[in-house]
Amino acid sequence: MSVLRLAARCITISRVLLIPLYVVMLMAIYGAFLYAPTEQIMKEVQRIFYFHVSAAMVSFVAFTVVFVGGVGYLRTRNRIWDMMAVSAVEVGVFLTTIVLTTGPIWSRPAWNVKDYFLWLKWDDPRVLTELILLLIFVSYLILRAALPEGHRKYAICSVFGIIGFLDVPVVYFSIYLWETFHPVVITTSEIKLDPKMQQAWLVAIFAFLLLSTVLILFRMGTRLQRQVADQLIHDSLGEEQS
Repeated sequence: MSVLRLAARCITISRVLLIPLYVVMLMAIYGAFLYAPTEQIMKEVQRIFYFHVSAAMVSFVAFTVVFVGGVGYLRTRNRIWDMMAVSAVEVGVFLTTIVLTTGPIWSRPAWNVKDYFLWLKWDDPRVLTELILLLIFVSYLILRAALPEGHRKYAICSVFGIIGFLDVPVVYFSIYLWETFHPVVITTSEIKLDPKMQQAWLVAIFAFLLLSTVLILFRMGTRLQRQVADQLIHDSLGEEQS
């Protein structure tokens, strides 16, 4: 498959998925604010849970794509893997920003956080490891922008992304490894949520997963189109000089 055809296919699929994305997002909003019952202790502020936790879980998926893309590029030197990785980094950073933005709104009334900077308990292991994850991949984007185009840039970013991914399991298991204010909702035997809350949460996860898929495919498509355009410009300049 040619690069231009692959680019067109990525963009077409992302556009086709927009309609189901709109529907599922509306279902997620309805589920979070109207369908799911009000939590007895935290009351209405608990509804942030459906977006906060869903964004966090899907960000782990996005960073897993970064890991796969990095390994794929190092093995094949095919730019498509690299483009998939950097597109997933952008989406992962976007989702992690949502997590660290909605977290303070939830934590202030839920944990009575008043004296901490930006309402967050920075001494909480989950919060700290999540912030480190965000900083790692923001650094990835800064490094990528600073390096000149070429295999060296793509290889360095691939290694950086693979190493950065190692923080994902640390974030996930932090509530099991250290003392933390974050509750353990999912165990090996059950999900500690009301059945309607579980259903609303699953819809929200699917909505964020679909959104991330659309964004990654669209960014890959535009990057592939840019690669073709740059190659055409390079070839035309070469012909003029000759």
